[in-house]
Amino acid sequence: MRLRVVSSKNEISNLNPNEKMVHLAFRASNVDFLSLMQRCPRLRMIQVPPSYHKTMSNAIQVFLDMQGIELLEGDVWGHRKDLDEYFTVEDATLEEISSLVASGAAMEDLASQIQKKARLGPDLIKYIAKSKITA
Repeated sequence: MRLRVVSSKNEISNLNPNEKMVHLAFRASNVDFLSLMQRCPRLRMIQVPPSYHKTMSNAIQVFLDMQGIELLEGDVWGHRKDLDEYFTVEDATLEEISSLVASGAAMEDLASQIQKKARLGPDLIKYIAKSKITA
């Protein structure tokens, strides 16, 4: 599973239109979110750092909900954009999340257990778990 890391609003116009998951590593305005949604019509999830998430307007959160796009809070720890424009969630982590979901683990327990091992944000872990449940 890969998240496209976007470091500035100038990168939005160069994104692949098929991107489904994006991490915004800059403080995006409402216009930036709209540009991103226009550029990537298949978008299903946007992740923003916790410091940005707290200052976002409710209007854009409501609009993203109406479009079926989930807004998550989290970071991409240890990711170096100069080496790869994508942050990758390892297959082993995805398999572990799947097995915990299949065993009926509670979302909070699942998130805290995986977060310690994989250095993923709890919102992203819960998003992956929900997608495994509905898949």
